[in-house]
Amino acid sequence: MPRPRYPSAVVDLAEVRDDRRLHDYQARLRVVLETNRKALSRLFQSGLLFTRAGARLGRDLLLAHQHLLRAMDLLARMSEVPAHGGRDRSDPDAAALYAQVQALLARSSELSARSDGLLARER
Repeated sequence: MPRPRYPSAVVDLAEVRDDRRLHDYQARLRVVLETNRKALSRLFQSGLLFTRAGARLGRDLLLAHQHLLRAMDLLARMSEVPAHGGRDRSDPDAAALYAQVQALLARSSELSARSDGLLARER
């Protein structure tokens, strides 16, 4: 039986799954960062930023934005780590990072919803 010219590639499904998870989190983070930025813009443009509640919400949104940027940086660094060498992206540290990113996404979404509620009440 003749041997095939090109050997078939072996695909590590765990590596593909880790890559997909990482890219999904990066995409979700970009969306939440944009939503957060828009909420801050609406708060400023409406003038509500200069009220007590608006200032508190603006401060919370800025803090969430900082945390999201830091999480985006950590995910970018994680994407540079080769999954096949040294440190695996599915280790417990990575799971903790993904849990932290998930919590930040939830918190930022909650703050954006609060800003929408504040804007709706003031209209």
